[in-house]
Amino acid sequence: MVSILITAGPTREYLDDVRFLSNASSGRMGCALAEAAMAAGHQVTVILGPVERMPPVGVRVVSVTSAVQMQAAASDVFATSDVLIAAAAVSDWRPLMREPGKPAREPGNISVEFTPNPDIVAGLAANKSEGGRNRVVYGFALESVSAGMPAAIARGKRKIVNKQLDAVVVNLHDTIGSQQAEFVLCHADGLDQPLERSDKRRAADLIVSSAVELWQQRNIEHNL
Repeated sequence: MVSILITAGPTREYLDDVRFLSNASSGRMGCALAEAAMAAGHQVTVILGPVERMPPVGVRVVSVTSAVQMQAAASDVFATSDVLIAAAAVSDWRPLMREPGKPAREPGNISVEFTPNPDIVAGLAANKSEGGRNRVVYGFALESVSAGMPAAIARGKRKIVNKQLDAVVVNLHDTIGSQQAEFVLCHADGLDQPLERSDKRRAADLIVSSAVELWQQRNIEHNL
């Protein structure tokens, strides 16, 4: 049994106590990954942003709202995990200052200063060998439909290098909220594995089995 950590859903970055910056992620892919991992007999924890959909019974769920909260929760669970699959759609920025209450609407334009959120998967991947563990880290790369899949794959491969990932799952932004999607699983060794358009659960089975197989291979080699 492998200990698998999954991040899923969006984050919300509040401008005040009512208004927030977020995205349309439904958490569907993360829940599909959790279902696949559970069905394969693994121990699963999901760090879950604010969504209505929930992972299956038996999955440990840690609910969070903001990117900073997701980073803290994921870091805590990562310490005892074997595999991380980072499927969450984390907001890239948050307001530098959060206003208290609900400020009244005023005439004219307003300006909001934003600050970058932590790159959660990159931070964890940088420590994947910490404690003598041989963790496997998979990320996701959601790219623009207008750019097309070839350009998306190229950007995804740059993320593998820049974030020290073992693989990245490339998809286009029209998959958000959809039951079906087309993915390309790009591995750090240069192998590109197209996953034909299908329901997200089928893709999740392939992604989970790939990550677990790599973890098993890496740990067998380590123990030789």
